Amino acid sequence: MEFKDYYKILGVERNATEDDIKRAYRKLARTYHPDINKEAGAEAKFKEIGEANDVLSNPEKRAAYDQLGKDYQAGQDFRPPPNWDAGFEFSGRPAEGEFSDFFEAIFGAARAQRPGRTQTTFRMRGEDHHAKIIVDLQDALDGATRTITLRVPEVDDGGHVLVRDKSLTVQIPKGVTEGQSIRLKGQGSPGIGGGPAGDLYLEIRFKPDSPYRVVGKDLYFDLPIAPWEAALGASVKMPTPAGAIMLKVPPGSAHGRELRVKGRGIPAAPPGDLYAVLKIVWPPANNEKARQVYEEMAKELAFDPRAGLGI
Repeated sequence: MEFKDYYKILGVERNATEDDIKRAYRKLARTYHPDINKEAGAEAKFKEIGEANDVLSNPEKRAAYDQLGKDYQAGQDFRPPPNWDAGFEFSGRPAEGEFSDFFEAIFGAARAQRPGRTQTTFRMRGEDHHAKIIVDLQDALDGATRTITLRVPEVDDGGHVLVRDKSLTVQIPKGVTEGQSIRLKGQGSPGIGGGPAGDLYLEIRFKPDSPYRVVGKDLYFDLPIAPWEAALGASVKMPTPAGAIMLKVPPGSAHGRELRVKGRGIPAAPPGDLYAVLKIVWPPANNEKARQVYEEMAKELAFDPRAGLGI
């Protein structure tokens, strides 16, 4: 996938004001509108212009796009980094229409998941806001109170997009799962005509530095074991989020076997499980004694791991 330079598509500078973007879009839209321009490629160009305007005319999308695109140039190979939009606060109705793969890769999840605004009336509820936050897995296991900082795009009097920080104290519920949203009532846009304020939805993502892999409510941990522990069976000490336990490894266990520890995953109703994924680690043959042991095994066991390959 190639990176799209929306500023280049509209022919404006990166410090362009809202009015600059509006004028550029209107001019190009008139030029390439398929009802007016019958040349080959005009319709595709018209859609591309509309996509660029959808992003750059929206202060929230524009701020996020600027942050993401500062290290990319038009046509450069692009893959959005994981959780690239964490901490950005978005509001309003998701965009509608046909968009490129590039647009879908960076804003598609928002289009699919975020609810739209309520119907406009004189007394209207404020728009809901949405943001993604990154938390420690342990916060989900134990519950925690954390102060988070969101980046909120705003437009100044000159029509330029600025980003201000907004700090909030958030209660992370015990048992929250990745992808789940925490609702902060009344933290969205103010209402109109005395209507209630919208809400702020914080989508939970876990930091990638945990020793546990998370799949839904279940946790997976790579547990190193010695070859003789796998072959003969053993009781080995294993860490869990709640403290170490003794895990029974059955005789004849293979590399990659998963052993379930019931109820030791994310606390929920019912709780998830913890899976020990066995990783057989062989000692190095880095001294004479170790080499003798391996030579004796090769002679006495007569084991051919490729016997079933038919070669």
